[in-house]
Amino acid sequence: MSDIVVARRRSGWDIVLGVLLVIAGLVILAHVVWATAVSVIFLGWLGLVGGVVLIIAAFFQLGRGGFWATALSGGLLLVLGLMMLRNPAVAALTLTLVAGALFLAGGIVRLIAAFAPDAPRAALLLSGVVGLVLGLIVLFNVFEATLTLLGILLGVQALTDGIMLLLFGRLQVSRRSDLDGATGAARQG
Repeated sequence: MSDIVVARRRSGWDIVLGVLLVIAGLVILAHVVWATAVSVIFLGWLGLVGGVVLIIAAFFQLGRGGFWATALSGGLLLVLGLMMLRNPAVAALTLTLVAGALFLAGGIVRLIAAFAPDAPRAALLLSGVVGLVLGLIVLFNVFEATLTLLGILLGVQALTDGIMLLLFGRLQVSRRSDLDGATGAARQG
């Protein structure tokens, strides 16, 4: 048998990547409208390329099962990517509505979960109220949020990832065998 060992590791590359992510997050937060536009166009191209790849992959499954599921999902992804590229403003509005609905639904679920027995009531109430308020702000100001929300979310995510990488490094997952590699003897433990 082997055990899975999870340990934190921070190297020089982690520090460099963390600093770059913090800088990128600050630049994105300084230009949120630009970041929103770029992220919508990037998602459109990602959908377009992913759809083409899935359609091509479907033809490699012609004699086997899964052809229609792969072909249809590739076609839908291709159409979605094309629609996002043809009208990025509508795509940004749609993604903003989805984000607002997710904030709102997540907040409501956390508020309900806070009243379950043995629940961490304070943490769930706080995060539920924050999610509910964010969802309502986005949904009641959807046109103003369309230009900035995606850029703000992207900037905050990059900034947070960079800070966490600087502070804690990366997780390293490894396996430790029952047999000691140097002596071949079974581990005691």
